[in-house]
Amino acid sequence: MLAGLDGRPPEDVPEMIESMELAWLVHQVEQRYGVRVQLDGDQYGRMTTVSGAADVLREVIGMPDEHVRD
Repeated sequence: MLAGLDGRPPEDVPEMIESMELAWLVHQVEQRYGVRVQLDGDQYGRMTTVSGAADVLREVIGMPDEHVRD
């Protein structure tokens, strides 16, 4: 999903996530899966990397790993 933000290949997405990328990612997850993502401060704090964001989003929306990392 993050690769779609600016059209780069998935392998060019860095592990660290900037705040604008995180906001866009959460919005995309909400749109794709038809859910409202409610995050607390601890969860936001864990979403500084791609893998951390995938883990938190998987927990919050209850989806298996392969769906969140698409």
